[in-house]
Amino acid sequence: MQTALRRSLPHVVLLLYVAAVLFPFVFVVFSSFKDNLQIAERPFGLPSRWMFENYAEAWVKAKINVYFFNSLYLSFASSMSGVLLAAATAFALARMKLTRTSRWIYQFVLIGMLIPGNVLFIAQYILVKDLGILNTHWSLYLPYTAGALPISVLLIAAFMRSIPGELEEAAIVDGLGSVRLFAQIVLPVTVPALVTVFIVNFLGVWNEYLLANFFISKEALRTLPTGMVGFRDAYQTDYALICTGIVFSVLPVLALYGFLQEKIIEGITAGSVKG
Repeated sequence: MQTALRRSLPHVVLLLYVAAVLFPFVFVVFSSFKDNLQIAERPFGLPSRWMFENYAEAWVKAKINVYFFNSLYLSFASSMSGVLLAAATAFALARMKLTRTSRWIYQFVLIGMLIPGNVLFIAQYILVKDLGILNTHWSLYLPYTAGALPISVLLIAAFMRSIPGELEEAAIVDGLGSVRLFAQIVLPVTVPALVTVFIVNFLGVWNEYLLANFFISKEALRTLPTGMVGFRDAYQTDYALICTGIVFSVLPVLALYGFLQEKIIEGITAGSVKG
């Protein structure tokens, strides 16, 4: 009895933790299908009438569609670019026979992880202003891509070091050069790490607020985090629409993680053990 209780206790604790984490999101989802009167009368109950029109109103009238697609393509483009650049860098550092040079470059890249992103804000603002790209999506795309490189190189390089050398030797014997070796052999094997890095970068860009708020002032170019602030101010008494906007901002990330969670876990753990 004591053994069974001891084994079940961690599961009970984890279930309570999951319930505590999910409860606010479930509350927001149910509230998005209510009107203000239902939220006031039954804040924790199911909607007495499901108001699906809230989503159509928030999507079009509150311009959530504009903010959503701006964030979506910026997140996807910068994350994909960061993954490809980091993979090429990690391949050169982890698999090419440049021991001393690779070590110095690797240490230099990792220094970037020690610098908080907010410290670079003024320098980034001056840079994008001098380049003439302020108030364009280029002012976000370039810092997002560059800022994600240190952690991306760290994760991908750790994975690539665990790839058996026999794969490269066989590919070289078959006549593959460095570029084809990287594209046809190393990249497919490194997919779990690439997916993990992509998700990490995607989440960072999707939720980024500081640069998007100060570098973009045009309404048509705003991303979802900055657009949601204006949305909240415009509809501060319409709690149903605010909850609908929150659901729009969270669902893509949940869906992406749900489809790719196995690859994410595999990519995080694969580089930790050799053999």
